[in-house]
Amino acid sequence: MPRPAPRVTNSPMNTSPTWGVVATVKAPEHEILRFAAWHLELGAHRLFLYLDDPDPAVFARLKAHPRIRVFACDDSYWQRRKLSRPVKHQARQTMNARHAYNRADVDWLAHIDVDEFIWSETPIAAVLSGLPDDTLCARMRPIEALAGGDALYKAFIPGGPARDGIVRRLYPTFGAFVKGGFMSHVAGKVFARTGMEKVDFRIHNIFRNKEMNPHQVELDMVDLCHRHGADWDHWIAAYRYRIAQGSYRPDLAPNVPREAGGLSMHELLSGIEEEQGEDGLRAFFDELNACAPEGRARLRAEGMLKHRPLDLDGAMQKQFPK
Repeated sequence: MPRPAPRVTNSPMNTSPTWGVVATVKAPEHEILRFAAWHLELGAHRLFLYLDDPDPAVFARLKAHPRIRVFACDDSYWQRRKLSRPVKHQARQTMNARHAYNRADVDWLAHIDVDEFIWSETPIAAVLSGLPDDTLCARMRPIEALAGGDALYKAFIPGGPARDGIVRRLYPTFGAFVKGGFMSHVAGKVFARTGMEKVDFRIHNIFRNKEMNPHQVELDMVDLCHRHGADWDHWIAAYRYRIAQGSYRPDLAPNVPREAGGLSMHELLSGIEEEQGEDGLRAFFDELNACAPEGRARLRAEGMLKHRPLDLDGAMQKQFPK
């Protein structure tokens, strides 16, 4: 089936595509503002922010920004849409992303989370303008923040026969159980070209007429800086929710095939906690974050360290000076 022509929403000369971000957020105000400000500073033409637990003051501050469309996802919001509020936040994310996609006034829309920050030394609009005309989605691969607040991230390790050996060298105790050496996803997130019909915008993928990620390309010049466990206090505070309902929930598949001894993150972390308590979880966190000098040295030797100094507070001061 031929795809519809993409929506044209940029300047009259059509010299550069516009792009935006959609996110369903539930976080303290300063985290939401830093997330929004960073992507506005990066060049986003529009942000679609869905407040999963809306605070009127935060809503008002975001709504006052001319490049932000904000939605308070309270009971009346779901009633207006004639929908029942989904119990799982993943379903709410998907429904909100679809809602934003269908009204997006940009050429490309990315669906990301409040702890994910797009990074590119080349302007995003220039990256997108260089894609082939038949590209319908473009994937950003994640890099994962290391603890310590020094703007260091571990790089994404592409799939292939070499990945397992690299991961086991980097993380000798837990690497055999953790896909790509990451505590969270390695799938990344996508930019979707707008203007397509029958599109279902999910968390990590898009579907058009039930075809997954049609005409996809990899954005090798773009990193998705994922601050999933940027410090121990943040990670352990989120742990209980994640293991029950979030990214470590029981219904997710093993990171490594079961025939190779793989466990799901739920099984792995529950087992560690049952046997060793919080000390065991801390040992897992420390190894996966390369907290010890030898861990950082292993990452450096493999060429797996990236420096991404995100000036989030500086961006927030520029976009939300009051």
